[in-house]
Amino acid sequence: MRISLVLAVIVFSLAVVSLAQDKSAPAAPADAARVFITDSQSWSVGGSSGGGGGAFGGAMAGGARPQTAEIIKTFGERCPEVKINNRQDRADYVVVLDHEGGKGLLAHKNKVAVFNRASGDSIISKSTVSLGGSVQEACDAIKKDWTEHGASIRAAAAAQEKPTPAAAAPAAAPATAIVSTAKLQIDSTPSGADIEVDGSFVGNTPSEVQVAEGDHTIVVKKSGFKNWERKLRASAGSSVHLGAELEKVETP
Repeated sequence: MRISLVLAVIVFSLAVVSLAQDKSAPAAPADAARVFITDSQSWSVGGSSGGGGGAFGGAMAGGARPQTAEIIKTFGERCPEVKINNRQDRADYVVVLDHEGGKGLLAHKNKVAVFNRASGDSIISKSTVSLGGSVQEACDAIKKDWTEHGASIRAAAAAQEKPTPAAAAPAAAPATAIVSTAKLQIDSTPSGADIEVDGSFVGNTPSEVQVAEGDHTIVVKKSGFKNWERKLRASAGSSVHLGAELEKVETP
């Protein structure tokens, strides 16, 4: 009877202390670190994510087990300086707790790991005897890291959330100037003479030559013969036949 009475008094005292803590806990400041809490058994619930080896990644909505509610309650009581957030994509830190209940105090195996959500880096990973100890270790690590790196964490998170600008449309290729040309069919008697268009050699007779629209000077040359020359105005798309009758150079 006395044992039952003592147990009842202990339970009542704990309830009063817990209630007092809930009522006296100060509200977290507006710029407080946002913390997403889950337990190791809920770590992969609701999406692709994982933790281990000092890194984690993915997106999920944890808190699948009743165990997680106890962890969140304990964290809120022990670490009122932070805000508990139920969206991992909006949190600054992810806390993973492994709390083993149903055993004596010294038989508990509690583990805690805290990750910077923006970078995925682990800021603490420890084993503790009690759930309260795990929460306190996580809380102290978060407060220290937030004091030192809070501004950069929020900046990195904002950069990740910023929508990617639409890819700039590729620059249009410069329009290729369309050159209007005319076709000249040039032959000579005798054949094998050099053909020059506007002073530039373009081939030997007989040849078909493309020239730009406009005025041109055509010269046909062959050794031992007088130069044959014509001036013409080529129209776009036209075809002109030129037949050069070469005169021999008279020797004295």
